[in-house]
This record gives sequence, structure tokens and C-alpha cells, in this order.
Amino acid sequence: MAKPKVNEELCIGCGTCESLCPKMFKVENGKSHVIGEDCEKAGCDCNEAVTSCPVNAISIENKN
Repeated sequence: MAKPKVNEELCIGCGTCESLCPKMFKVENGKSHVIGEDCEKAGCDCNEAVTSCPVNAISIENKN
């Protein structure tokens, strides 16, 4: 199971992650927040959100 994590100190709230994967990310109060539990279950390619983040604020945690 893969779950993204957002470093709120780095996040600039651009919304790229939310536009790529709206079932996993939501921008609120100028920062992105993870709202889903698992990228695969949400039908998202969270790796695309990781590589598309302009400030590298997203990482993936693999949980078993």
C-alpha cells in the first residue's frame, strides 16, 4: 500500500497534485493535504504527483 505524504513547510499550494489526483489530495488554506488512504485504491498515479510537484513537497510512504 502506497500513501503520499506532503511536507507542508515546502508546499506552496499550487494545486498540481490535486489536479492530477483529486481523490488523494486537497488544497486547503494554501497547503495540500492527503485525503485518501491508498494511491492504488484511489486509481491515481501518485508517483506522477511526486515528480510533478515543483517544490518536491510530496513523497510516498510504502506501508505493508
